[in-house]
Amino acid sequence: MPSTPWKPSDPIVLASGNPHKLEEMNDLLQGKLTLLSLVAAAAQRGIDVHEPAEPGRTFEANAAIKAISYAQQLAMPCLADDSGLEIDALSGRPGVISSHYCSDGAEVGMTRTQRDTANNQRVLREMDGVAPALRTARFVCVLCIAAPSLVEREPEVIASIRGTFDGRIGEAGEVPRGANGFGYDPLFLVSPDFVRTSAEMSAAEKNRLSHRAVSAARLLEWVGGR
Repeated sequence: MPSTPWKPSDPIVLASGNPHKLEEMNDLLQGKLTLLSLVAAAAQRGIDVHEPAEPGRTFEANAAIKAISYAQQLAMPCLADDSGLEIDALSGRPGVISSHYCSDGAEVGMTRTQRDTANNQRVLREMDGVAPALRTARFVCVLCIAAPSLVEREPEVIASIRGTFDGRIGEAGEVPRGANGFGYDPLFLVSPDFVRTSAEMSAAEKNRLSHRAVSAARLLEWVGGR
């Protein structure tokens, strides 16, 4: 049994400095968890928090690293996520380095738009010649909650939930396509019909079907069982 005293009614810090992610997670979690921003929690505690390195080789590992680090710094329960794209023909790459795949995971000072373009170009180059049926892929989102423990010095993970959004990578010439997404969305043909890219879906539809939506729904199921 977990030794943390955390209850679903307790406030929980979203371990991200992105205000848009706080808004998105509040929508996905339907207000059933009380989320605090990282900035607000740090101000409340009167401390400066530092962003941890993420050397994990899985989404679960990196989500846990973030949740545990911020829970330790703030002495509060924290919710962290890690997400990216897995492509079967590339043995799961880009995986945990999805956002910086073009530079093998290194930060090289590109803008988000430049990085997205370069990442997409690398994926299409590496997938050149792969048959459509073998271009299967999925977006993955792992949500992790860590909370201070009653008996351990380190905060402990009390939930780690994975959600996926299935599809495949389109071929050069048919993709990139669509203006309603970012990252790999313009390359990603959505299952089961593989006609639209995720960048051609409406925001409402994506928020219902996406990997983040699936992981959030599973997290709410877990919360409901506590």
